Amino acid sequence: MAYNHLFSPIKIGSVEIPNRIALMPMGVLSPRMMNRDGSYTKDGADYYIERAKGGTGLIITGIAPIPPGEFLPSIVNNPATYTENTKYLADGVHKYGSKVFIMISAMSGRAGTPGGIAPSALPNVWNPKELQREMTADEIRQYIEWFAIGAKAAKDAGVDGVEIHAVHEGYLLDQFAISSFNKRTDEYGGPLENRLRFAVEAVQAVKDRCGKDFPVSLRYSVKSYTKGFNRGAVPGEEFEEFGRDYEESKKAARILQDAGYDMLDCDNGTYDAWYWPHPPVYMPKALNLEDVALIKKEVDIPVICAGRFDDPDLADRSIAEGRIDMMGMGRPLLADPQLPIKFREERLDDIRPCISCHFGCLARIVQFDYEKMALKDISCALNPRCGMENHYNITKAGTKKKIAVVGGGIAGMEAARVCALRGHEVDLYEKKDVLGGIFIAAAAFDFKDDDRRLIEWYRKQMKDTGVHVLLQTEFKPEDKEGYDEIFVATGANERKLPVPGFGQPSVRYAVDVLQNQNIQDQNVVIVGAGLTGCELAYDLARKNKKVTLVETCPTILNVEGLSASNYNCLRDLMDYYKVDILKNSKVIKYEDGKAYIETTTYNEPNINDRAFNQSLQGIHRDVKPVDADTIVVSVGYVSNRELYDTIKADNVHLLGDAEKPSNLMGCIWSAYTMCLNI
Repeated sequence: MAYNHLFSPIKIGSVEIPNRIALMPMGVLSPRMMNRDGSYTKDGADYYIERAKGGTGLIITGIAPIPPGEFLPSIVNNPATYTENTKYLADGVHKYGSKVFIMISAMSGRAGTPGGIAPSALPNVWNPKELQREMTADEIRQYIEWFAIGAKAAKDAGVDGVEIHAVHEGYLLDQFAISSFNKRTDEYGGPLENRLRFAVEAVQAVKDRCGKDFPVSLRYSVKSYTKGFNRGAVPGEEFEEFGRDYEESKKAARILQDAGYDMLDCDNGTYDAWYWPHPPVYMPKALNLEDVALIKKEVDIPVICAGRFDDPDLADRSIAEGRIDMMGMGRPLLADPQLPIKFREERLDDIRPCISCHFGCLARIVQFDYEKMALKDISCALNPRCGMENHYNITKAGTKKKIAVVGGGIAGMEAARVCALRGHEVDLYEKKDVLGGIFIAAAAFDFKDDDRRLIEWYRKQMKDTGVHVLLQTEFKPEDKEGYDEIFVATGANERKLPVPGFGQPSVRYAVDVLQNQNIQDQNVVIVGAGLTGCELAYDLARKNKKVTLVETCPTILNVEGLSASNYNCLRDLMDYYKVDILKNSKVIKYEDGKAYIETTTYNEPNINDRAFNQSLQGIHRDVKPVDADTIVVSVGYVSNRELYDTIKADNVHLLGDAEKPSNLMGCIWSAYTMCLNI
């Protein structure tokens, strides 16, 4: 068997887990997936059961809130119905030999609704002008009782343990634990032992109510990587820790173990450094491993390591060396719930990789669907079936058809894959000599190895599903007569800018730059601060280029559905590498190696919506020349509908960027959904 250490059993308290792979908790709060009592509906439970079916040893659910209230579900709303409803989840996970822990949470504190509770009066994460109020001691004791009630309800349902969302990610109990956030003078403030009292009394209350043998895990952030309120530290940055440092973390881990916790489920960060607990593609792989290994030396209980940790060789070796006890994965198990089985069978090329985009998971779970008047479901940009396990299954078609897919980008390959799996005969036309389309350029950054793995996965899927791929073959209008259905996925073309001087060879467009990776000049001006423009700015700046980023809007990264984690990380990285960002700006001409940039300023207020200066100038435009050895234009795309408009008919379907320029999630979801009905 491959990866003997990874697939060996381990005990957490009194419960034996069949292997060392754990699903990390991720929020599942939509009403289709979670009941008002905090239990999971059948759809919500099936989402977890699918991961157990795929071989995950320990399922740790997303947060089950304990504070009762109007807006969020809560176990405390009705513990009896919670217990009854949760039996389906427990039984379903156990059917596949896995174990399940319920994460119970006191929720967000200063990372929640402005004006809510916190250990002390603190600025809200999302609206720093608003202060949270300090909790009373009686409120703290009420929360501790709720933890006990929630844990007992979960135990009575047959779950194997609970995880207390405590000293982690800058949530409420973590704010109590950190001296910069906790300014209390009572028994819950001051020295470390007092600041951990909330978390200590929570586990003691659970053990008193559920028995000493009932396992209780703790979600734990080893180090905060926080420079101040709303200020995170990027990898490699020298900074003074505002939150929990290594020495205090070692002491805290020992105190928490002695209090009765049976496991530490570890990563790093706070809401102020949100890209550590929710690392986007710009963060390193296995970024928390060294820190978690440090804590492993301090405790005798098992520790899980999570955070872009999807390498089974590294996990197996780290377990064998005693550096960690379990491998924690969140998003990779959303992208491919069969991942553990594929690890065990050494079918690594068959794994659909997570690309750390957060569009379908972390960002989506807090988006509001105004048609349904509810939060959206958790899912995955690459796997539309995630969260829809019994609704979006690929089934055999009633009638076998001959299908043409025109365009070998991601949308085209997804359409071809689904149609082939449904039993259709599929021809995939690609006029170039390779599959991948525009995503080849998007995946060219050296930090996007998972994007390149995704392209290879799709190419393998074409072979494995029997799609007939015709490279260097252009689909002609007359070819349509031979097909029952035609999918046009011809992508989009880069938008051009008619700026004086932009016809020079030193003015290039994003796709060309991404594909060739050959900018040698020192001074680079990038026009367009969308996602691609900002990623180019970061990439070139870290390669020691002097980068100026020019954006016509008053803000940058105006990308719908972008996670705050990705946004904050990219912003902080551009700051760290000294990218000069000019907003409300445009290049009006380019000559003699200089970009002439016009910037418009307005009477923008200060943080308190008052005048920023003593004398205001209204709308003012200023032009300055900026050295530009190279200009890179990244201002979006225009759909290529030429073929579709020529052959338009009832059996001709437009999808992907050819329909509307979108992100990867839009391309894959539209192709998947459309082809389920063919």
